[in-house]
Amino acid sequence: MRAAFVTPPPGLAPLTDFHFEPVPGADGLFTLTAAEEPAVRLFLLDAATYVPDYSPHFSAVQRDVLGAHVPEAHLFVVANPGPGGTTVNLAAPIVLDPQTGRCAQLILEGQGYPLRAALAQAA
Repeated sequence: MRAAFVTPPPGLAPLTDFHFEPVPGADGLFTLTAAEEPAVRLFLLDAATYVPDYSPHFSAVQRDVLGAHVPEAHLFVVANPGPGGTTVNLAAPIVLDPQTGRCAQLILEGQGYPLRAALAQAA
């Protein structure tokens, strides 16, 4: 599926067009690969599956970033695998409208969510 960011994700400007694909055999794990630069790839986890207690609050402006009539947006966190284990970015989730493929990475301020939470602790 094509994923089109409304603005470039932080650190990835000017990229906005990505391919969003499930990882076979790994429920709730997805890759997000830049269409113009395939070497740029992020791993996304379905927040409801991997961090079910994660419930960030979005401002009215953030809620409207994909459009006022998004019936059901999906929430993902960026996963960062490393030698010490996998961490997830809870401070900047990605919200995706599965109907249109429009998405945004939203920066949460003042909510105390870390940029790098150990996956086991985040769950």
